[in-house]
Amino acid sequence: MIVSMARRGVLAAALVSLVLTGTTTTATAAAGRDDTLGKELNALVKQHGFPGALGAVRDRSGRTRHFTAGVADVRTKAKVPVDGYVRIASNTKTYVAAVALQLAGEGRIDLDAPVEKYLPKVIRGNGNDGRRITVRMLLNHTSGLPNYTADMPSVLEIRDRYQEPYELLRAGLAHKPLFPPGKGWAYSNTGYVALGLLIQRVTGRPVQEEITNRIIKPLGLKHTYWPGQGERRIREPHPKGYHFAGPGAKPVDVTELDPSWGWAAGQLIARPSDVNRFFLALLDGTLLKPQQLKELKQTVTPENFVPGISYGLGIFKMELSCGGHAWGHGGDIDGYETRNGVTEDGRAVSFAVTALPQPTDQEAQLAGFKAVDRVLCATR
Repeated sequence: MIVSMARRGVLAAALVSLVLTGTTTTATAAAGRDDTLGKELNALVKQHGFPGALGAVRDRSGRTRHFTAGVADVRTKAKVPVDGYVRIASNTKTYVAAVALQLAGEGRIDLDAPVEKYLPKVIRGNGNDGRRITVRMLLNHTSGLPNYTADMPSVLEIRDRYQEPYELLRAGLAHKPLFPPGKGWAYSNTGYVALGLLIQRVTGRPVQEEITNRIIKPLGLKHTYWPGQGERRIREPHPKGYHFAGPGAKPVDVTELDPSWGWAAGQLIARPSDVNRFFLALLDGTLLKPQQLKELKQTVTPENFVPGISYGLGIFKMELSCGGHAWGHGGDIDGYETRNGVTEDGRAVSFAVTALPQPTDQEAQLAGFKAVDRVLCATR
């Protein structure tokens, strides 16, 4: 999501395929209110070695509480800022999908038309063919397009390199399809780069401008933004993000990096509370017409993926252990892993940890999803 849902192929690939001197928890909630999120963030830090964690939870009455755990800086031991900015990585895909669905509602995109209609002769090479892939297949990862992040080097090698969208697309198309279009499921950052280019071709404007004008500004998401070309820093306040080369390795500060290699697959930055607001607005019909909201929720069930999770058009559906389900996405990029979920009765949670779990640690890989489940069940 975009590294593990990116370079490591995102969740699916991560699933198949640090040492702190103490932790603290702070909350803006009054004493006596449920602090399940705070407990979960503390557990992520203590049990899995993430340097810091921060998140926001909203109950069905609309009350939001913020929690933090661990440290924002492993050197100074500074406190994690409440509701600080983080790279939300592959959550960006849901914003891109929302724009695509809005355009479908305006009659400017046909979800079942071939990509070739909008990007003539762009999706070609090594058996990849935009004439056989529909827009819907890009949105729900059934296109078979190979993931361009699968072969990316370490973040330490590319953190300062700017990459153009067509460069990312060419990297993906350099490989053969993973399966015939519509005949399987595989998370593809390449597919979302193609969607970004498609949106730009249809609207005549940059995809980031469409996201800003159609989603960020109308919803008043003052703490969500698409970093500009060459912009490597994160706005204040934010915790530092870290890279661990392997188990027991010393943390390397990778807070500042060029996120262009994520582009429409994972470039956005936001605060957890803003992520909650976006997903709630998406699910309550604020952003989409009824038909497009129905399309959003049509899911496919991937094989060898996270148990209990299916995938719609740029969004996950997760069955909850207490009954019912939640919608969300999540994102992984070097330095930050984010997980989230919202329910149709208005509950929401979004949180981030400040490093990626080790790809061989399946317990840590699933920990965030389990935390989302427990928090949402506790807010019933």
